Amino acid sequence: MSKIAVVTGAGSGVGRSVVIKLAKAGWSVVLVGRRLELLEETMLAAQSQSQLVAVPCDVSDESAVYELAQQVIEKLGVPAALINAAGLNVPNRSFADLSADDYRLVINVNLNGAYYCIAAFLPAMRAARAGTIVNIISDAGLFGNTVSGPAYIAAKFGLTGLTEALNAEERPNGIRATAISPGAIDTPLMEKRPVVPSADARSRMLQAEDVADCVMLAIQLPQRATIEQLLIRPTILK
Repeated sequence: MSKIAVVTGAGSGVGRSVVIKLAKAGWSVVLVGRRLELLEETMLAAQSQSQLVAVPCDVSDESAVYELAQQVIEKLGVPAALINAAGLNVPNRSFADLSADDYRLVINVNLNGAYYCIAAFLPAMRAARAGTIVNIISDAGLFGNTVSGPAYIAAKFGLTGLTEALNAEERPNGIRATAISPGAIDTPLMEKRPVVPSADARSRMLQAEDVADCVMLAIQLPQRATIEQLLIRPTILK
């Protein structure tokens, strides 16, 4: 029987690339995202014989996340891996421009959404005494900058801490967590920047599949080994 993975943000970007690589490696994958049509596009792109299940869900909706987890566990089993790749940002993101509503939106999806997913699946993983949780964060969760905006940076710093707390508390229960902190990635999120990078600039950024390779490394290592923090950046940006 193939292992089960749950991937949020599976409709595009890093999440889509992670699904494709997991499927090619023979995993059964639950694709989570807000838009069913994008999840279905990911399933087509995977071109896999593995079991792929699309489940529309807004991770910032706590009750919907818990319902999702219950359905997955009852119908498919306990996931061996949870990959939190859902994330967003807003164009008006600086302190001078950020609205309170946009601040809450970014925090609710990028930080609270990851927490809800972890909290929903963790008891079953703990009972199984095994599980890998991978949080796709950002180098903005390690170092402040003038590009990402305070809401995004706060959320990502929070998610870095959440990952560290997971390892501190759950290691004795067989759970391991990895914080993957990429620099600039050429994903649709770039189109939300106040100044959208040029095609040339985006070609020199990390690609989604580069980060997906990092996810595969983290989850395919023997359970005795944990990559707690992985910082990956473009080699050349200028």
